[in-house]
Amino acid sequence: MFEPAQLRSFLAVAETLSFTKAAERLGLAQPTVSQHVRKLEAAAKRVLVARDTRDVRLTDNGDAMAGFARSILSAHDAASRYFSGSAMRGRLRFGTADDLAITGLPRILREFRQVYPQINLELTVGQSDQLYKRLNAGQLDLVFVKWVAGAKDGTVVQQDSFAWVGLEQTSLDPAEPVPLIAYPAPSLSRKLAIDALESAGRTWRITCTTRQISGVLAAVRAGIGVAVMPSSLVPDDLKIITRRFDLPPVGDVDFTLIRNPLANTEVIEALTQTIAGRTLKRSA
Repeated sequence: MFEPAQLRSFLAVAETLSFTKAAERLGLAQPTVSQHVRKLEAAAKRVLVARDTRDVRLTDNGDAMAGFARSILSAHDAASRYFSGSAMRGRLRFGTADDLAITGLPRILREFRQVYPQINLELTVGQSDQLYKRLNAGQLDLVFVKWVAGAKDGTVVQQDSFAWVGLEQTSLDPAEPVPLIAYPAPSLSRKLAIDALESAGRTWRITCTTRQISGVLAAVRAGIGVAVMPSSLVPDDLKIITRRFDLPPVGDVDFTLIRNPLANTEVIEALTQTIAGRTLKRSA
């Protein structure tokens, strides 16, 4: 019902809001792009693009079609690769830090599996330092971890800063030790939090040790203490309390992809490119 060429032209117009820019992106003549959009509108029996002498915008039906178009073209491209014999094959042992797994990463991995169904993706979730050790031991092919900004080579997907996190009603007495919720040692956020407190002359005590981000969040929500985590991953029901209690800055963090040089380069590059350039925020 909907021709791929027409869908591609329509998506280019939807993303640029310009027939001229869409034509340049696709390497087509502008009348060809316009013709594709008109034919798609005829097939859908709906007006998809509203245009006048000043601007171009999508109608409500156009917004809906854009979503369908992306899904249709993704499936079309995957089928073409599969049946042309060019479908990528292999195994990819991928490790991710557990708090990065509460971002949009699961959705990105799902999209990757749809595009590359013949890649056997094996997922390991853990702490960054443990994943890095397994990578160096040859047990993983690619890891997505948190490091102090600039500390490790790799593909930096996103830069962030650590923040102190607690409840809205959190109360800290400056004369008392800071109640700290942390991962077991060794842990990057644990080490940085303790180093920052000691450098600032603040005393501290561990009030909860947990191996998973779900445990950290549960302990903070229970009022057991405060935790350190990347700013972009703080849930809506918790607050960044760094300035409120004059807590010391912890530092910046890189969300980094690091590859095993002995693993399948083509497969690793495919997943790296899928993740790189995507903004990773806390999953809704």
